[in-house]
Amino acid sequence: MKIPLKWLKEYLPTDMPPAELAERMTMAGTEVTVLNSHKDKWPNVYVGQIMEVNRHPNADRLVLVKVDWGQGQETVVTGAPNCKAGDKVVFARTGAVLIDGHNGKEMVLKPAVLRGVESCGMVCSERELGLSDEHEGILILPADAPVGMLASEYLGEIILDLELTPNRGDLMCVTGVARELGALIDHLPSISTPDFKATGKDIKDKINIEIKNTKLCTRYTASLIEGIKIGESPDWIKERLIACGMRPINNVVDATNYVMLEFGQPLHSFDYDQIKSKHIIVRPAAEGEVLTTLDGVERKLSPDMLLITEPDKIIALAGVMGGENTEVTEKTTSVLLESATFDKHSIRRTAKALKLQSEASARFEKGLSFELAPIALKRATQLILKIAGGQAASGLMDVMPVKKDRNSVVLSLSKVNRVLGLEGEKFDSCKIAKRLGFAWMPEYVPGMEEFGYGSVDDKMRFFPGYWRMDIESDIDMIEEVARIAGYDTIPCLPLDKAIPKIETPPLPGMKRFLRQILSGYGFQELISYSFTSREMLSRVFSGAEPECLAISNPMSSEQEVMRTSLRPALYASLAANRRFEKNGLRLYELGRVYLPKENNKQDEPEMLCALIAGSASEAWWQRNTAGFDFFDAKGIVESLVSRLGIAADFAVSDEPGLTPGYQASILVGDMPVGVLGQLSPQTADKFGITEPVYMFEINLSKLITRATVRRKFTQINRFPSVERDLALVLDRSITNRQITDIISEFDLVKNVELFDMYQGKQVAGDKKSLAYHLLFQSDTHTLKDADVDSVMNQILKRLNTETGAVLRS
Repeated sequence: MKIPLKWLKEYLPTDMPPAELAERMTMAGTEVTVLNSHKDKWPNVYVGQIMEVNRHPNADRLVLVKVDWGQGQETVVTGAPNCKAGDKVVFARTGAVLIDGHNGKEMVLKPAVLRGVESCGMVCSERELGLSDEHEGILILPADAPVGMLASEYLGEIILDLELTPNRGDLMCVTGVARELGALIDHLPSISTPDFKATGKDIKDKINIEIKNTKLCTRYTASLIEGIKIGESPDWIKERLIACGMRPINNVVDATNYVMLEFGQPLHSFDYDQIKSKHIIVRPAAEGEVLTTLDGVERKLSPDMLLITEPDKIIALAGVMGGENTEVTEKTTSVLLESATFDKHSIRRTAKALKLQSEASARFEKGLSFELAPIALKRATQLILKIAGGQAASGLMDVMPVKKDRNSVVLSLSKVNRVLGLEGEKFDSCKIAKRLGFAWMPEYVPGMEEFGYGSVDDKMRFFPGYWRMDIESDIDMIEEVARIAGYDTIPCLPLDKAIPKIETPPLPGMKRFLRQILSGYGFQELISYSFTSREMLSRVFSGAEPECLAISNPMSSEQEVMRTSLRPALYASLAANRRFEKNGLRLYELGRVYLPKENNKQDEPEMLCALIAGSASEAWWQRNTAGFDFFDAKGIVESLVSRLGIAADFAVSDEPGLTPGYQASILVGDMPVGVLGQLSPQTADKFGITEPVYMFEINLSKLITRATVRRKFTQINRFPSVERDLALVLDRSITNRQITDIISEFDLVKNVELFDMYQGKQVAGDKKSLAYHLLFQSDTHTLKDADVDSVMNQILKRLNTETGAVLRS
């Protein structure tokens, strides 16, 4: 939003430098930049004075003008009819960049010879300077214009360029900025209530207005001016419109735009004689209706758009653009002025749908007070009478179906200190409210002291000015107190207490960590309902229906109980997605399950369930793809728990729904925390799964109790290691874990890995062979073969004694 400083000073006289004004507003929350409207325009263009005007010797319509431009005099050939000696003009020297009056493009002024006389420059019209389309004569400057001054300095206007926040629609006008700056510098602006002299008949005899949708239009006011003459606006109006970025059109349209920039209320002017019925209706559009707008475009309308109509035709899109059929033209002699309050949401939708965002719609979209409409209407009527003549009808048409009260805010003065962190010092909230133009009165509601509002002397009811639609609560009012007093005046105090240490719950942190790891492994997360069916649980556990919590009012038979496992949804999702994904599929879910307990209570542990199926890697031309197997799933489990600082062990299990011999219980120490295995063919068949699927399910609520929060770091061992292989023959009943537990008890053994298992002709029928890879290393010295041999003998002796294992020959 651009605000000319001269215009602003008409309402708020101040000698404060523009840069300081901008700084005050910026520190109060509205960023302001100081601009010069013509700072970089018109090089080699000066204020000049016509010294002589003589006839051209070879042309009847041209004259020779001698111009003094402060650093010399030049003779210029021109056809302008309004040149006379003594006038102050804009003189452009050779090399100046101007607008070509014929094609509207920029041109560089060069010396020219016109009908035998050399012309060394140009006296400029408004069009050649780019100020307007006027080019019938040259631009005549005021008599006090200083000769020799750069035109950019003289014609330039100091502009305050505001970056508005969405809630400050009141700053989209000169008076709004005057009020804001006045509050900041503690100087009330001089903004009087406008009025006009009516000499015509009563307007109620001239026009009738009807509002059919009171939600979309809360107030509609109108005035009538007859006997006007359409023409150009005075220079001071055109200059201000141009400085604000608007194009002058004619005196009536310019007046409505001027008032919009002055008070923030958009207005619209209709050619009164084109409103044949003299009956205006404000209503929503009907499906299929069309309107040709002022830009000549026929627009299709929808029922959520608000219209201004006659009984038999549409004459405007409310708040957005007028219709071509009531446009004010050079032949117009009577205008009906509209100033209304429209619903901001309706205007926003209409402007966006038709791509007609404008200065008017931008103001309506931010919300306007119903009190502003008649004020702006009176000002526009007053201004048109001044610059276009005519007679105003007596009174205003003012239709307001639903009467409204001005908004008010109750504020505890002690709450101001509490919210702003003040102690001992108080801002005078009532004085600041006065600076803002707000009214106030004492407020007391018995019994509210317990909520921190204090005594009767502590609470006030504030009435924001009608222009401040953003003040809706006591917090808004406290913000105003802080803004106007100055954020920099609020003392910086140290915290009176230490910042409390907030302990992050360990389980959510573990879940986030596991999600990151599983995503890195290529898994995709599934989020399913907590409800399932007994039949689905029975399928998962091979007919062994577990106890579960029934839902008293299930949405369907498929959601009749709370889930006791995450497996049903994962199996179903795998079966559904296998039709679309032919490569490897990795799925997991993190969530609660619901297990019944005694005394009508339930256990709700957090669980992780995951499965893998299909190819373990993508197809490659140099190798065949291998499918996932049991040990891939086992490796993922080991990797996950090791990242949590936990060592996992595995034991034989007989979990229903998993294949015997291809499943294991997951242990942390001696505590079972989950299960791992391959889906049994029977379970897979019930879900329509035709390939091997491997899954694991872990109770995170148990696992979290063993997770290592702090990691211990040790120095890297600087002594070399020794590797040995060990092949054993032992009973089939002996497990791998029994062997590794015994071997790991020896201090020099740093790692034990099973790399082979054999059952066949080379060993007895009730025996098996297990081969291990052992890593030996000392923390204090380099091992010799004799040291390793000694430990190997001790390991074999111990294994033989406890398990009957012997060295395979």
